[in-house]
Amino acid sequence: MNTITSESLSNFTKKYVSQWLEQTDLPPASVDLYGIPSPCVVRTGENWVYWEPQPFPLEDKSLHKVATALDINLQEDIHGFYTTQLAGDMKASFEGLELSLVQVWNEDDFIRLQENLIGHLVTQKRLKLSPTLFIATLDSEIEMISMCNLTGEIILEKFGSKDRRVLSPDINHFMKALLPIIKPQG
Repeated sequence: MNTITSESLSNFTKKYVSQWLEQTDLPPASVDLYGIPSPCVVRTGENWVYWEPQPFPLEDKSLHKVATALDINLQEDIHGFYTTQLAGDMKASFEGLELSLVQVWNEDDFIRLQENLIGHLVTQKRLKLSPTLFIATLDSEIEMISMCNLTGEIILEKFGSKDRRVLSPDINHFMKALLPIIKPQG
């Protein structure tokens, strides 16, 4: 596993959790994750859950099932990004672009994530697009932030098209530039 990527993600997560605590006196909260079991849950509210990151529980800290399904090698950094921790998705901004950093909530979510990555890569292959691995969502349903599997660059892409713009040379620079966005629930 890539320890630099793990450190970058852990550092951002600590900053995110710390800002939640400073602004609300509570850990991060999520309406979307309410009622979904996870070792991250520390408390529940009326229709939201409060969470704290937990160590990734599986011994195999890789996305080898994704690589095997498509018979490709994945950028090393993507393994560290998705297998460092369990956490809720985290809102952030990157150079004014608001995003939600995709994270793994529980072991079932990790299986779903891998299936979604496989589906994403299969669609790209069918459309003859270079492979990318999503890492963040946007309010737009057709745009996402992904890692280019050929270069490791972090890009803004339109789903199913060649419309792509490089945001960062790699995930570590991207993570260091992220600013947490704290939006309390209720």
